[in-house]
Amino acid sequence: MTAFRFLHSSDLHLGRAFGNFPEGIRHRLREARHGAIARLAAAARTGGTATILLAGDTFDAETPAPDTLRQALAAMREASDLSWVLLPGNHDSLAATELWRRIAADGPANLRTLTSDAPVELAPGVHLLPAPCTQRRPGRDLTEAMSAATPAGARRIGLGHGAITDFSGEEGATGIIPPDRAQRSGLDYLALGDWHGQLQVSPTTWYSGTPEPDAFKHDAQGAALLVTLDGPLPQVAPITVAAFRWLRPQAEVLPGEDPIARIAALLPGTGARDHLVRLTLRGRLPLAKRAAVEADLAHRAPDFGWFSADLTALAVEALPEDLDQIDRAGALRQAAETLLAEAGDTSLSQADRQTASSALARLYAFAQEVRP
Repeated sequence: MTAFRFLHSSDLHLGRAFGNFPEGIRHRLREARHGAIARLAAAARTGGTATILLAGDTFDAETPAPDTLRQALAAMREASDLSWVLLPGNHDSLAATELWRRIAADGPANLRTLTSDAPVELAPGVHLLPAPCTQRRPGRDLTEAMSAATPAGARRIGLGHGAITDFSGEEGATGIIPPDRAQRSGLDYLALGDWHGQLQVSPTTWYSGTPEPDAFKHDAQGAALLVTLDGPLPQVAPITVAAFRWLRPQAEVLPGEDPIARIAALLPGTGARDHLVRLTLRGRLPLAKRAAVEADLAHRAPDFGWFSADLTALAVEALPEDLDQIDRAGALRQAAETLLAEAGDTSLSQADRQTASSALARLYAFAQEVRP
């Protein structure tokens, strides 16, 4: 049988607002999600396929803004050499009747929407068995439809959206899709969406993850999966397509170390503008080094698309001579002693201790700036 190759992606979430971020990066993140359509098209061409399967949640809401929908359809139309296959997910389920009516009316000829669970012939001898989400929480295993009959000897590809395991993090919890669905339904490959990180469930079952990450939950870059059916097991190759990288570096720093060098080693050396960073530092530092760290972080932050640093677990050590560098007596010395006491007071919350540590470091830095 002739080999068949396709690109598996999901969870574009076009139109996501990113309301927790400042407007500048919020706009860039929205644009990056739209740009993922062109990058998926390029990945498909590079991989030698003309078929792109989108396993749900192409849109972030059941009522995307008119420009979000029209521009997405236009981007797919422009990639006229490719076939886009669109599955309703839980965010853009079949309950959004107006959305799917508009897609049917305005969609390009190279876009196929899967609004039914009936098998679809993708190519001679290759059948797609879809499980479109009927509503936000269907409450049942929609992938049972993937057991539908196809011609003898046909390749069978399942396309679904939902949880095999409960991604809320509750240990032992399970989702609705059985992890052996591919085996139960005789599938050569089961392409899933919903989990935003790339995940291999079995040799024949994969979550592609989102092509453009939208949170710090997953460490890997956004990618799509190039799948080749040619033999007993599918050949699956990730292709990076993300415009942005979300990083959450962590480090423990101790007295005697160079914390500035440690921080520099954790951060990307190039392309900082296209990185979102959530840095976490733990340990303890002398007052002077703590002040230097805060100054260094404030200096670095504007280089990145977005940057934050969590220093709540970074304790400060201060000797009397350190406080002398602020003032030997008077109001400033009294304020420094109060902040030092609060920074080490375990009866206070960690956030309050962090506030005191940070304030003490800034007071120290201010005192060095104004010292003649």
